[in-house]
Amino acid sequence: MDATRPRAALAGVAAALALLVSGCQSAGSEPDAAVPATAVEVPSESPSAHPAGHGAHTGAEPAREVPLRRGERRATLAMPAAYTPAAPYGTGTDDYRCFLLDPGLAEDTWLTGTTVLPGDPAVVHHVILFQVPPGDVAAAESKDAADDGQGWTCFGGTGLDDFQDVDDADWIGAWAPGGEEAVHKSGYGVRLEADSRIVMQVHYNLLAGPAPDVSAAQLRLASGTRDLEQLHTMLLPAPVELPCRPDHADGPLCDRTAATFDLMSRFGDEGGRTAGALHLLCGGAPDPGPVQSCTRTLNRPMTIHGSGGHMHLLGREITIETNPDTPQARTVLDVPVWDFDDQGSRPVEPVALRAGDTVTVTCRHDQALRDVLPAFEGQPDRYVLWGEGTTDEMCLGMLQVTFP
Repeated sequence: MDATRPRAALAGVAAALALLVSGCQSAGSEPDAAVPATAVEVPSESPSAHPAGHGAHTGAEPAREVPLRRGERRATLAMPAAYTPAAPYGTGTDDYRCFLLDPGLAEDTWLTGTTVLPGDPAVVHHVILFQVPPGDVAAAESKDAADDGQGWTCFGGTGLDDFQDVDDADWIGAWAPGGEEAVHKSGYGVRLEADSRIVMQVHYNLLAGPAPDVSAAQLRLASGTRDLEQLHTMLLPAPVELPCRPDHADGPLCDRTAATFDLMSRFGDEGGRTAGALHLLCGGAPDPGPVQSCTRTLNRPMTIHGSGGHMHLLGREITIETNPDTPQARTVLDVPVWDFDDQGSRPVEPVALRAGDTVTVTCRHDQALRDVLPAFEGQPDRYVLWGEGTTDEMCLGMLQVTFP
C-alpha cells in the first residue's frame, strides 16, 4: 500500500471472492500436490468463443473430499435450518446472508483446509468463510439475534466491522463454481483462537428463482500445538468502469450516476460507496474503459505462496504482476480466458517481496458478452461498476502470503 494513501480498508470488497487462493493448498491426494490450472483454448475474441458454461451458472456440485493427513480432523458446520433467500431491499436478483457457526474450539487450533457443501447449488453463487475472534463473538451473536430469521443481511463484509482490511483480510476460506477443497500444504495453516466462531457468508443468486437452502462449511483442523507457519490473505481490488457500447448508450442506466443509484437501490448505501472508495485506494479518478488496474505499494515484507482472481460474467482476463516495468517483474497470476464457472486458484513458487515493492492487478471486461449470456436476457444495458450482483462486475486479485 502506498504510504501516502489512507489505510487500505474497504467494506464492499469482502463480498467479492470466488475462491480463497490455494497456492499453499492442494486438491490432490498427496499432502503437497499442486492444483493444476485449467487451460481453455479460445481461438477468437468473439463473444461466442467463450466456454459454453460461462455465464450459464446453473450451479455446481460441492468439491470432492481430499483424504485427511495424519493429525487432521474434519468439523462440518451446517446451518441449523433451511433459509429461503430473497432480495432484501425488494429489488434485484441477489441476497447476501451471513450465518454464525460454532466450531466448538476449546483450545487454539490450526485450520489446514476448507471446503463448502452448498445445499442448493442452483441458488448458491459463492460462499466466503470469515473467522470471528472471541472478543467479537458477543457482537456477532447480537447482530444475529437482531435480524428476523436465520442470520443477517451482509452485503459487503460480515457487517461486524465498518471496514475490511484488504492488507490482511479475515477470510479463512471460500467456495465458488469450479472450486476444489482447499488444503494448505504441509507446514502452513490459519490460527483459530479458542472459542472463535465462523461466519459463513452465502451469496444467493435469484435469477432462477428462490429456493430453500441448507449449506454447510467443512473445516480441516489440526492441534494448535503443532509448529505451523501462519497464512494471511491480501486482497487486490481494482475499480470497474465499463461504459455502454456506443450503439447501446441511449439507455437510462448508461449514465454513471444513474447506474450508481441503481446499485444503491439493490444493495443499500454500501452499494454506491465501494465504487468510489476503490479510486481512493488505487489513486486517480474514474477513467471509463474495458481495462482497469490497481497498483499497491507494500508497507511490509511478505512472501507470496498463491494467487487467485475474481470477476463476474463480463470478465475476459485477469493478471497479477509484482514490480511491473522493472527487471524484477514477475507474473503471479495470468488467466487469459476467464470462465466464471471454473474459478480455480493457482499455486505460486514463493515470491519474496520487500516493503516498497509493488503489486498490480489488471482486469479486462467486455460488454459484448451481454448479447450471448443467458443471465443478461431481458436486462437493459448499463454502465457497469463494481457491484455485488451476478450481473454487476468485480475485479479482484487475491494473494495468500506469509509475513516474516
